[in-house]
Amino acid sequence: MSTDNRTPEPAQADLSEAASRNTLALNPLVGIRGQDLVDSAGILFKAVMNEPKVATEQWLSFVGELGSIVAGKSERTPKAGDKRFADPTWKESSLHSGLLKSYLAWGEAVSGLVDKTSLSDIDKARAHLVTDILIDAVAPTNTMLTNPAAVRKFIDSGGQSMWSGLKNYLDDLTHNRGMPSMVDSSAFKVGENIAITPGAVVFRNELLELIQYTPTTATVRKRPLLITPPQINKYYSLDLSPDKSMIRFLLESGIQTYAISWRNPTAAHRDWGLDTYVAAVDEAVDAAREISGSEDISMMGACSGGITSTAYFATLGSAAEKKIKNLVLAVCLLDPNSAEESTLGCLMTPETMRLAKESSRLRGIVDGHDLARMFAWMRPNDLIWNYWVNNYLLGNQPPAFDILFWNADTTRLPAALHRDYLDLYFSNPFVNAGKLTLNDKTIDMSKVKADSYIVAGVTDHITPWKGVYKTAQIMGEGTTFVLANSGHLQSLVNPPTNTKASFMIGPITTDTPDAFMASAEKRKGSWWLDWRDWMHARSGDEVTAPASLGSAKHSPLGAAPGTYVFE
Repeated sequence: MSTDNRTPEPAQADLSEAASRNTLALNPLVGIRGQDLVDSAGILFKAVMNEPKVATEQWLSFVGELGSIVAGKSERTPKAGDKRFADPTWKESSLHSGLLKSYLAWGEAVSGLVDKTSLSDIDKARAHLVTDILIDAVAPTNTMLTNPAAVRKFIDSGGQSMWSGLKNYLDDLTHNRGMPSMVDSSAFKVGENIAITPGAVVFRNELLELIQYTPTTATVRKRPLLITPPQINKYYSLDLSPDKSMIRFLLESGIQTYAISWRNPTAAHRDWGLDTYVAAVDEAVDAAREISGSEDISMMGACSGGITSTAYFATLGSAAEKKIKNLVLAVCLLDPNSAEESTLGCLMTPETMRLAKESSRLRGIVDGHDLARMFAWMRPNDLIWNYWVNNYLLGNQPPAFDILFWNADTTRLPAALHRDYLDLYFSNPFVNAGKLTLNDKTIDMSKVKADSYIVAGVTDHITPWKGVYKTAQIMGEGTTFVLANSGHLQSLVNPPTNTKASFMIGPITTDTPDAFMASAEKRKGSWWLDWRDWMHARSGDEVTAPASLGSAKHSPLGAAPGTYVFE
């Protein structure tokens, strides 16, 4: 191996960090199909054909810039933080420097072409999605001959890196449908070195298993917490390795903790809609209340699990506090119009949503692997080309990282639930009372009340934090809002050992999100510690921890993590 330390290969830690900022979630993309990107490309093509003058001007501008590059007069540099071009060769070699500047000039010309057309704002946004994918794809770092790190690795390894890369490529072609693997899955096994917090399944119905976790303290707070995860991934994002496990942290804080593990549906379950899931959650809540001996519980929902939790909570109406005393929502959009702030908002139209619903209706499900592939093409530098270079050009194995293992462990959505979630984008029932009825109960958020704690991530592009702030406003004044300095999943997997963590916190008012940011208290460290104190104040008296799990009515059905997580 080379001892040249000028030229670092893409560090696996960097790969893992980049990918963990872009984990899969139930978001606007759940309604997007590959055809929608093709249609967006068609919009761009027609604009070029209909406005040849603009295309010609951009081409001449690019040719002129090439002249400046050849003459050594161009000062173009990559954007700050673009690690693709971190290798010193891109600066020290005139050949590579010229290639880089030409690539940047071409990308600017293509992007500028979109901006200068007479397309509508929404069509420009769609066209930019396509051109950004194209620009990223043709980066000189993506080919062996023009990637200096890959050339050096080939020479240093005597050609072995190329053969290793070819082997990785063929393996992905066979087992990963041609997509570069993001994680070495062989390093993890659910129930053995991930999702290993002790507990037992104490209730099971057709849709879910309820896991009760074994207390780790002599005394516990009487009111338990029930966690409702999103349906598009397995539940154990909150129970990864022990040092990152939110569930373990809660147990160490004396909180009786229960978690729902959703069943992975098949086409036979195509008719499971939001009403079906809400009814299943009600059964789980009643089981947790009976086992704990507490009349009411606290409930936490993350991402789409927060939508499910809130929908269930709202169906209880004025009697909600008799079951749900406190509601914690993390990275959750209750006002779907806020999704327009995301990169993908431009693709959300009634027509694309209608076609998406029809597609899932015919198949009976939405497959998580298909969704993950589409999602990757929306973030290609972080989710495709990084791994293309690492796995194929450098011949390295993908990293063994627990978050990425969880992210690859996708599930399916039944067609009816997919339909119902897409309909939320247009009916907006948590803002507009009376627009949604579930199990003969009409949703009206003005009729329900609970102490609420809402968490968002400042760099979250899936559920943008300003949209999550609207979620907090929906929950009403007195709600605590936390803005973590991280992204979608990272804002949740945020243990006190994270030395880079910080957050902003404050009560909710009718002010704008920007006003909140200007006035909120800034704190260093993990928000978990503040949340622990918030939970302690709202979880009742300390009582002796139960000596065994379950109850006479709900006896343990098997050890955690249960059986549904393996489907």
